[in-house]
Amino acid sequence: MSRPDPPPDLPSDSPADAARHPRLLPGRRLRARGADSNATGRFERLTAEGFDDGWAMPEEERLIQTEIRLETPRSALSYNRSPDLPFDRSINPYRGCEHGCIYCFARPSHAYLNLSPGLDFETRLIARPGIETVLAQELRAPSYKVATVALGTNTDPYQPCEARYGLMRAILGVLASFHHPTAITTKGTLIERDLDILAPMARAGLLRVGISVTTLDAGLSRRLEPRAPAPARRLATIRRLAEAGVPVGVMVAPVIPGLTDAELEPILTAVQEAGAVAASWIALRLPREVSPLFQDWLARHAPGRAAKVMARLREMHGGKDYDPAWGRRMRGEGLWSDLIAQRFDKAVVRLGLNKAMPPLRHDLFAPPLRPGDQLSLF
Repeated sequence: MSRPDPPPDLPSDSPADAARHPRLLPGRRLRARGADSNATGRFERLTAEGFDDGWAMPEEERLIQTEIRLETPRSALSYNRSPDLPFDRSINPYRGCEHGCIYCFARPSHAYLNLSPGLDFETRLIARPGIETVLAQELRAPSYKVATVALGTNTDPYQPCEARYGLMRAILGVLASFHHPTAITTKGTLIERDLDILAPMARAGLLRVGISVTTLDAGLSRRLEPRAPAPARRLATIRRLAEAGVPVGVMVAPVIPGLTDAELEPILTAVQEAGAVAASWIALRLPREVSPLFQDWLARHAPGRAAKVMARLREMHGGKDYDPAWGRRMRGEGLWSDLIAQRFDKAVVRLGLNKAMPPLRHDLFAPPLRPGDQLSLF
């Protein structure tokens, strides 16, 4: 997948600036990254920082590259019991995400790997080859009970490295062969590659896709989500999926009060024209390390709005940067949450997007026969 050059207003770090950023060594520079710091993960006992040791030796500037390590998966399905989520199981072929969305609520999960939720999250990724084989074994277990499986709920399964590893395509091959109900959430346009699998699944009532759109402003998108497809390209993906018969819902997410909330109605209009059949919204979430990372981003890219954005967020979360309570974490509460919800509700009714996504069929689930399997008499 080709990557466009970053806009000129994305910062680069010179050796003189590198000492400001924890664990960013002198001589390293950034290009099209969401975070510009790499604070130590919260589970590490020691912290490390880059600093000028006074030797004044010239350093060769090197661009920070994406590193991908491989993990042998022991399980494919992850289960949750969150009452405010519409699924209880998911699959994550990758850990970390090169899209680099500064607001990503999944960033704190990188700390469990002893990596930073900052730059490490978007530059030190983990791919899980073989996950499709493990998945097939789990789906064949006699105790397995079918329910919709979600992909893309933590990190994007169609991030750029999918073009190299093809893990998502392998997973879809297994799910399709089992006739398993599947829901995909992504920003990645690489999903179009898999229409030969997705379209038949959709026709059988086994698939729905959600595309997230944060803003229609290409410049703002490049700063918020530097390696994700541009808004116009995401609209084109919605259109292509819809033309192939794949039901597409759009998440206006995250809605950032004081920064992107004014675009709510234009976004809904654009996605409806592109072929989306339903829409939802989620407010900006700033759990754990995401809050300081996002506030640093505001100071660099939107200093004139930083105080306003954080004030409104805190009003939505009882005076805190974030409230993780079930039922409140997705939208907050209070005046600003209510105003966004009212505007959204009116817009989706006007545009015909106030429908639930089509229900997925569970009755078709059946493990495919393997060589040597006993045929059923019925």
